Amino acid sequence: MKKHALNHSVRLASLSLIAGAGLAAGSAAQADNHGPITLAYVEWSDAVASTNVMRAVLEQEGYEVETKSLSAAAMWQAVATGDADAMTTAWLPTTHENYNERLGDQMVDLGVNLDGTKLGLVVPAYSEVDSIPELNEHVESFNGEIIGIDPGAGLMGLTEEVIEAYDLDYDLRSGSGATMTAALANAIQNEENIVVTGWTPHWKFARFDLKYLDDPKNILGGAEQIHTFAREGLEDDMPGAYAILDAFEWTPEQMGQVQLLNQEEGSDPYENAKQWVENNPDIVKEWINGES
Repeated sequence: MKKHALNHSVRLASLSLIAGAGLAAGSAAQADNHGPITLAYVEWSDAVASTNVMRAVLEQEGYEVETKSLSAAAMWQAVATGDADAMTTAWLPTTHENYNERLGDQMVDLGVNLDGTKLGLVVPAYSEVDSIPELNEHVESFNGEIIGIDPGAGLMGLTEEVIEAYDLDYDLRSGSGATMTAALANAIQNEENIVVTGWTPHWKFARFDLKYLDDPKNILGGAEQIHTFAREGLEDDMPGAYAILDAFEWTPEQMGQVQLLNQEEGSDPYENAKQWVENNPDIVKEWINGES
C-alpha cells in the first residue's frame, strides 16, 4: 500500500513539474510572440492599404506594431538587415526585380498576397493617343513630360527604359504618388492631355476614366503580383505573427475598398483599415487561422 501510495505521489509530482514547465514555456512563448513587430512600406496607395490592414489585424491579435515609411530601396534593405520584420508590398517579377536579385536571398518570401497587378503609362480615356510610340507625335500637348512618382520606385527605372527604348522626346518628372494623382486630377478637370506612371490596383482607376497605353516592346512587363516578405528568423521569434503574414491574401477589389476610403477628405488610413477589418471578419479569420 505504501509503495503504491509513493508511486502515486511521485507521478503526481512529476505531472505537476511538467505542467509547471509547460506553463512557464507558454508564458515565455507568449511574450516572444506578441511584439513589437515593425512593418516597412512605401507611400503608395496599395502599400498604405495593405500595411495598415496588417497592422490592424496583428494588433487585434495582441501584437505591438510599428509601421515605418521608407523608399522602396530602403524598405527592401530594412527587411534584409532585420531593421524591419516584414513588408507587404514587394512587386514581382518586374518592378522590384533588381531589389529582389540583390536582397531576396537574405529574407523569406511568404508568397503572393495580391494577384492581378499591372504597370504602364496611363492617360485619360479621352486622349487620342493609344500606344507609347504615338507619344512622340503629341509631345507639345503633353508638355513633353511623363509625370512619375518617387525616384527610388522600380516603376521609375522602368519608365526611363521606356523613354530610351522608344526614343521618346519626354522628360520623366519625379515626385510622389500624391503629386502624380494631383496632377492627373487637375489635367482631367481641365480636359488636358497628361501621361502618368500608373499601376493597378490603384484608386485612380475607380475615380477617373483612364486607359493604359499599349507597350508593343513589353518594356513594362505583363501582369505582376504583390508578395509579402519577412526577415530571417521571424518565424522562430514570432511564429503567430509570421503565420498571419504568411496567410495574408486578398483581391484587388478588397484592396480597392480600403484605397477609396483612404481618399476621403480628412480620413485616417489606420482607422480605415481597422474599420475594414471589423467589417470583414470572415476574411480576417482565414488569415488568423492560416486558411488562405
